[in-house]
Amino acid sequence: MSRPFILGLTGSIGMGKSAVTAMFRDAGVPVFDADACVRALQGPGGALLPAIEAAFPGTTGPDGVDRAQLGAAVFGQPAALARLEEIVHPAVAERRAQFLRDHAAAPLVVYDIPLLFERTGRSGVDAVAVVSARADQQRERVLARPGMSVDKFAAILAAQMPDAEKRARADYVIDTSTPLETTRAAVFALVKRLTGGNK
Repeated sequence: MSRPFILGLTGSIGMGKSAVTAMFRDAGVPVFDADACVRALQGPGGALLPAIEAAFPGTTGPDGVDRAQLGAAVFGQPAALARLEEIVHPAVAERRAQFLRDHAAAPLVVYDIPLLFERTGRSGVDAVAVVSARADQQRERVLARPGMSVDKFAAILAAQMPDAEKRARADYVIDTSTPLETTRAAVFALVKRLTGGNK
């Protein structure tokens, strides 16, 4: 049975991936947002709350997962983090598979996976597009976020694969250092290339 071409979309913090994801949606491409899926599974009434509460008592409530409490329970604890991932990853994979079934007739779908290279690698995707920008622009964007600090930004960068390495591993690079309309044109051109002009 034929299936859509699966494009993995990734990029480091502050590179403009959310904007690029919206551009793919504007181009009519179905997008699976891994982070949004996790938020739904862990939010109010989320399917994973009972399993997370059982494994990490006191980390959930009426509003879903208490991210601060859960973070404290797994931070610096590799075994605890692995346990949490054993709960979360299969559920996300199940929803991703359902998403693919729901869009089986589409010529192209996008999997938005922030830590694609760091976690899953190229497994399950046909090609990878990396969203990238100049380092000074990235820094400016991230430090403008509420609650962000230079030290926090440095820690996040240290946990992510360097942008240069992501670019080297990518099949396509989407540059967001350019004006928004230039980036949008590049996204639409990539969609056309990957679908043969058929969406």
